[in-house]
Amino acid sequence: MVRRIGLLRHAALCAAAVLLSGGPAVAASAGAAAPGPDPVAARLDAYWTPARMTAALPAGPAKDAEAGAGAAPSVDGPRPGEYIPPSHSFAGIPQAGTFFWTDAKGTGRTCSGSVVRSPGHDLVLSAGHCLKGYSGTAPRRDLAFVPQYHDGLKPFGIFPVVTNGVYVPQQYYDLGEHAGAGYDFAFAVTGPNEDGTALQDAVGGVRLLTGTGYLHAPVRMIGYPAGAAKPLECWSRTTAWVSDDPAEPGIFPRIACDAFVGGTSGGPMLVPWFDGWTVVGVIGGYHTGGNTPQVSYSAYFGAATRALYRAATTGAPPAGPAPTETPSGKTGSIPDDPGVTSRHP
Repeated sequence: MVRRIGLLRHAALCAAAVLLSGGPAVAASAGAAAPGPDPVAARLDAYWTPARMTAALPAGPAKDAEAGAGAAPSVDGPRPGEYIPPSHSFAGIPQAGTFFWTDAKGTGRTCSGSVVRSPGHDLVLSAGHCLKGYSGTAPRRDLAFVPQYHDGLKPFGIFPVVTNGVYVPQQYYDLGEHAGAGYDFAFAVTGPNEDGTALQDAVGGVRLLTGTGYLHAPVRMIGYPAGAAKPLECWSRTTAWVSDDPAEPGIFPRIACDAFVGGTSGGPMLVPWFDGWTVVGVIGGYHTGGNTPQVSYSAYFGAATRALYRAATTGAPPAGPAPTETPSGKTGSIPDDPGVTSRHP
């Protein structure tokens, strides 16, 4: 009877889950012509040298630097006596990687991301506070994704983010990163690498899982600390965190994992699935991911996440900041600032 109940619960979960998949983890069109070199990727490959990638800074202040802002770390961070699972550096997995770009002053910046399966084989999932400066017609400024980056290497090449290829929920722009913390996720559409290969064809992809609640175990969280030679991984579980900060209302997945510092924002929270991995969250959301390196958060993946995925995979116009009134009386876009203020960049 216990086994039967377990099977029924598993079936119910599968029925409730909305699995967004663009096909197998790695797939190539039969009889398709061999891809040719991509000049944009070649230029970015030359620009993002090992030295520049290593020197790239998080997309905002480190978590400990913001410990006193917003909610107190004693509330946002570990509970008294709470066990914090350790993190370990490792060589990474092909489906997780890091973004690199230059901010308005030419400083290199970085945030984590993961490749999600999509019809175009070209989609990366990250945090909205990482990429919000690039939606709409905002300049890319050398924005690209490097899967399984480690030790200054690009094992699968570099994948440029296409023009108008960043998708952040309109609600995140309208409400701001505090009141809009529940919408802190984003997708980026990439072009091919230097060899002309599509991202998912090169590295595979994880499934996007939505609408399945807050409790998941085991969860494998991966993130790229800025300046580190290798990414971090940690095994833990997610629980529901009801916000006690009136500036950032909502319920958020919460996960305890040590040493997730600046640069790890956008990193995936992965759950084993029957055909690989599925992603149930990204580091972000409440307090843009948390005030301390020991506890991280995510926006909940639900209907808004599914809607954004559909927009990104169907080529819909991306959202963007509302026009603002300029001194001349003309309207203009809010200036983009890739070095966004982020307590968990």
